[in-house]
Amino acid sequence: MSVTPDVIREKLIAEIGAIHVDVEDTSPNRCAASFKVLVVSPQFEGKPLLQRHRMVNNCLAEELKEIHAFEQKTLTPEQWEKQKAQ
Repeated sequence: MSVTPDVIREKLIAEIGAIHVDVEDTSPNRCAASFKVLVVSPQFEGKPLLQRHRMVNNCLAEELKEIHAFEQKTLTPEQWEKQKAQ
């Protein structure tokens, strides 16, 4: 299975109810070995950062086996709105 930004985005939307997902392939030659993601989900409400990251990691467990580097930022919808306003 090839890991693509679309595969990551669709899985996060389907499995953790993400309402916004940005996925950037940060591999030097865009070979899908390194990704940076921003995930906004109401399921993150009241959860500490570590628990949010575990939710994302569990969701993408199979994909992470093929990825060499994975950077994530997880926000609630309220945090996302505040960040956009800045």
